[in-house]
Amino acid sequence: MDTTTPPVPAPRVVPQPDLAISTGTKKRGRKWSPFVLFVLVALVGALIGAVTITQAGERVNVLAVARDVPAGHALTDADLTVASFAEDPGLSPVRASERSSVVGRRATVDLRRGGLLTLAQLTAGKSLGDDKQLVGVEVRRSQAPRDALVAGDQVLAVILPSDGAQGPNPPKGAPGSGSGGEAASITATVVSVGQPDASGSYTVNLAVDSTQGAVLAIKAAAKQVALVRNPRS
Repeated sequence: MDTTTPPVPAPRVVPQPDLAISTGTKKRGRKWSPFVLFVLVALVGALIGAVTITQAGERVNVLAVARDVPAGHALTDADLTVASFAEDPGLSPVRASERSSVVGRRATVDLRRGGLLTLAQLTAGKSLGDDKQLVGVEVRRSQAPRDALVAGDQVLAVILPSDGAQGPNPPKGAPGSGSGGEAASITATVVSVGQPDASGSYTVNLAVDSTQGAVLAIKAAAKQVALVRNPRS
């Protein structure tokens, strides 16, 4: 009799579906490092700056003041220099190409080194010719418009009566003599205006015709001159 034990069949294994491996954490959005953010900000700033410069307009060569120039001084070529300027509708400096047209003109105000030159700071014409005489007239506060005279202004130098005189007119036959009851006057051009002293008096240099310089100088020395500014054209 066969006593051998028959083999036990192996248990049947049912295959299980594959499962996704879980890390135990939720998916999050990407983070930017501080360095990357810094680079991005720098690039945006550079782009905005480039656009701003482009919109500012093209640069042109204009005239600037090379050294301090007092009011009344006739500009020389050495007083001027060339500067690069970004065009601005609100400013109108003289172009470098117009240099020859402003040399010889007189400054109507004090010009400071480094400032841009404009036509409003200059007289309309060239410097005084040889047919003019220059006379310094010291005036008191009541004898001239205060802070209203600049180089290039046309004025009337009115002759005042001397102490004890009966009328406003100078001796008969003198240049600038009035007739009737009119005050005598001499037409002049302001060349420069000095600074007031402690009493408020200041000196105005006037250019006059050669036939009237002597008379004006005599009246100025006697403190018999008042200035009236003519309308500016």
